[in-house]
Amino acid sequence: MNTNRVEQYPLIPLRDIVVFPGITKPIVVGRMRSYHALDVANSTDKTLFLTLQKDPKASEPQADDLYPIGVVVQIRQMSKLPDDTVKTLVSGLYIAKAVSIEEQNGCLYAKVVKNPDTPLTEAEDHVYRQILEKTLDEYAKTSNKISQELLGTILQTGDLGLLVYTVADSLTTRIDNLQSIIEKDTLSERIDSVVELMHTELEIIRLDEKIKQRVKHQMSKSNREYHLNEQMKAIQKEMGKDDDFKADLDEIEQKLTELNLPESVREKAERELRKMKIMPPMSAESTVVRNYLDWFVSLPWGVVTEDNLDVNNAEEILNRDHFGLEKPKERILEYLAVRKLSQNLKGPIICFVGPPGVGKTSLARSIAESMGRNFVRVSMGGVRDEAEVRGHRKTYIGSMPGKLIQYVRKAGSENPVFLLDEIDKMGSDYRGDPAAALLEALDPEQNKHFVDHYMEVEFDLSKIFFVTTANTIESIPIPLLDRMEIIKISGYTEQEKYHIAHKYLIPKQLKEHSLGDERVHIEDSAVYEVIRYYTKEAGVRNLEREVAALIRKAARKLTKENPPESITITGDDIEGYLGNRVYRTHAVYDDKEIGVATGLAWTPYGGDLLQIEVSMSEGSGKLMVTGQLGEVMQESAKTAFSVVKNRAKRFNVPAYRFKDYDLHLHVPEGAVPKDGPSAGITMTSAIMSAIADTECNCRVAMTGEITLRGKVLPVGGIKEKVLAAHRAGLREIIMPKENEKDLTDIPDDVRKEIQFHFVTNIDEVFDLDILNKSGVMSVGS
Repeated sequence: MNTNRVEQYPLIPLRDIVVFPGITKPIVVGRMRSYHALDVANSTDKTLFLTLQKDPKASEPQADDLYPIGVVVQIRQMSKLPDDTVKTLVSGLYIAKAVSIEEQNGCLYAKVVKNPDTPLTEAEDHVYRQILEKTLDEYAKTSNKISQELLGTILQTGDLGLLVYTVADSLTTRIDNLQSIIEKDTLSERIDSVVELMHTELEIIRLDEKIKQRVKHQMSKSNREYHLNEQMKAIQKEMGKDDDFKADLDEIEQKLTELNLPESVREKAERELRKMKIMPPMSAESTVVRNYLDWFVSLPWGVVTEDNLDVNNAEEILNRDHFGLEKPKERILEYLAVRKLSQNLKGPIICFVGPPGVGKTSLARSIAESMGRNFVRVSMGGVRDEAEVRGHRKTYIGSMPGKLIQYVRKAGSENPVFLLDEIDKMGSDYRGDPAAALLEALDPEQNKHFVDHYMEVEFDLSKIFFVTTANTIESIPIPLLDRMEIIKISGYTEQEKYHIAHKYLIPKQLKEHSLGDERVHIEDSAVYEVIRYYTKEAGVRNLEREVAALIRKAARKLTKENPPESITITGDDIEGYLGNRVYRTHAVYDDKEIGVATGLAWTPYGGDLLQIEVSMSEGSGKLMVTGQLGEVMQESAKTAFSVVKNRAKRFNVPAYRFKDYDLHLHVPEGAVPKDGPSAGITMTSAIMSAIADTECNCRVAMTGEITLRGKVLPVGGIKEKVLAAHRAGLREIIMPKENEKDLTDIPDDVRKEIQFHFVTNIDEVFDLDILNKSGVMSVGS
C-alpha cells in the first residue's frame, strides 16, 4: 500500500485492548456504532480501523476522545455470545494514522494513512534482535508469565517487526503503555519501548517478590485465599463478567453433583472446576477448561436403558424388517436369551461381512429396536487419523473427544447399539492408524477402562453392543479382526430378491409415491424380469431403484388426461417401462459338444455359468489361455493340461496329439477378469474332450479344484453356484465330496430338483461328463 494514500475504513473504538500488526486476537463488540461498523466491514472487504479510547468509561466516544494512531485489521471470525455481544477474531495488518474521523448513518468512519517505517540495516537488525531475545528470556524466567513452549515459539519468529509485536502482546502492562508502542515512528523506537517496559516489569516483579516474602509468614492460608478471591471477584465485577461466569460455574457444579461418577473421575472433574474458578473468564485457558467440563457433564455417566429381553418380540421385529439373514438373527436372539439369564454379560462385538446392499447397516438398526436400546452410527470409511477415534489432547486448539465418546454422548446412554460402518475402508498415514486405536475399544477385556485422549479419564464401553460392517475382511488388520465375531452375509438369491421386492420394496415405494396396491399392481413375472435382466448385484439397492422407476412411470400415466383406474405391470411390459434389457442370463445352448465343459463361478453378485472352450490346431504342443484369466486360474489350466497328459491312455489318445498340436483354452466374456482355482475340473474335462476328440456333456455343471495327482479339492461359493445352475435349467452338478456339507445352505425346493454327484478324483468326473463315441458316458477302466 502507498504510505501517502488515504483509505477510509469503518472504525471501532476499543476500551482496554490494543491489537498489534501480525497478531490475531478476539475483541468483544457490544455498542451499536460498533455493530454498524462490523456490518459495513462484512459487506465490503472485512477491514476495520481499531483505535484506543482515551477514557475507557466513555460510552459514545467522539473523534477527540480517540487516539489518532491505531491498527488496520482484517476480520477472521465472528460469533454471537448469549449476552447479545459479538466476539470477533481479528488479525492486525498495519499501523495507521487517522487524518479525520466522522460519523455517518450511525457508524464511525476513519480516513487513515499508513505510518511509514524505516527499515533497519542488517547489523542493526542483528543487534536489536539479540537485545530483545535476551531481555525476553530474562522476563520469562523471572515472571513465569510466559511458558517455555510459548517462549520457544516467539523466539522462532523470523521477522523482527512481528517479533516485537508478539513480545509486546505477551506483556502484562497498562493499556496506555501498549498504545505508546504503536505510536512510535520507527521500528527501533518500538523495540526500545518494549525492552524498557520489560525492564520496568522485571523491577516490579522483584519488588513484589520481596513484599510477598516479608508478609507471607504473617498471613494464614485461609486469609490469603480469602483476600485473593475477593480481589478476583472485584475485578470480574468491574468487568461485568462476574454474574454470567458465576452462573456457569454454579450450573456445572450442580450437574457434577448430580452425576453418578466413579471416585477417580469425580476428583478429576472437581480439580478442573477449582482451576476454572480462579481463572479470568476471558482467558483462553478458561475457555479450554469450560469446554472440557461441558463435555464432562454431558456424558451419560452410569445412564443405561433397560433391555427388552422378550426374545419372541425381538424375533418378530427382525423378521419384520429383514428377509432371510438367519445367522445374524440367530446370534442376536442367542445374546438376548443369555442376557435374560445373566445380568453381567459383556456386550458382544459382531462384524457383518458381505457385499453392498444386503442389509448390514439396516440390520444393526433393527437390533437396537428389538433390544429397546438407543442406536448410533459412525461411518469409518476414509478415516485416517488415530485422533478421530481416541480424540485430541485438550492442549490443542479446537480439540475434542474422539468419535467413540462423541457418539456415546449422542446416544445418551452407556449401553447403545453402536454401529461402526465400513470398518474395512479405514486407512492410515503419518497421523496414526485408527484401526490400532480401535483395538482397545473393541476388546471386551479392556474396553471397560477405555481412556480418550481428550477426557483423560476412564469411560466404560463394555456395556455397548458393538456392530461393525465390512465388504471384505482382507483389508482389516489381523489383531482387529481377532477381536470381532465374524458373521458372513452372502448375496441374495433370485428367490430371496423376489420375496424382498414383494414384502418390502414394492409396498415401501408405493407408500412413498402415495399409491396403493389397488392402483398399481406389479405381477410376479415383472419382478423376475427386473431381477434377471435389469439388475446384477448381491443386494437389492438397484432393484429398489428400478422398482421406484416402474412406479414413477405408472404414476405419470395415472396423472394424464383420462387416466385408467389402475395399472397392472407384467413381465412383457417391462421393456416399455425400463428400456432394453441391460444384462443377459447365461444359458447352455448345446447338450453335448467337443472341447466345451460347463463350469460354475462365484461373483459378488451371485453365481454364474462359465462355459470353458478348448480348440486344437497344428503346432508344437503348446497351451495358450485367453479370457483375462488371473495367475491362479492360469496355473490351474497348466495343472489341468498335465493331468490330461497323465490320463490320456484311458481314452486311447496317441502321443502325437500332444506333440504336434497346440491347445487354445478360452473362457468367454474376455472383458471380465476371472481368477481362482475352482474351475480346475472344468478345464480338465474340456481339455480331455478336445484331445480325445470326444463329446462332453454340457448339461452337467461342475466346480472343484484339481491337483497334479488328479485329486478334487473343495471350493467356496457353493450356494451361489448351485442357484446359478438351477436358474439356467441345469439339473446335474458335479462337486467335491468335501463340499457335501455345504448343501444345508441350499433352499429345499432347489435341492430337491438337482442331482448332485460328489467326487474325490478326476476319473470320477470323466465318468460323469465325458461321452464315448456312441454318445453314452465313458466307463472307467
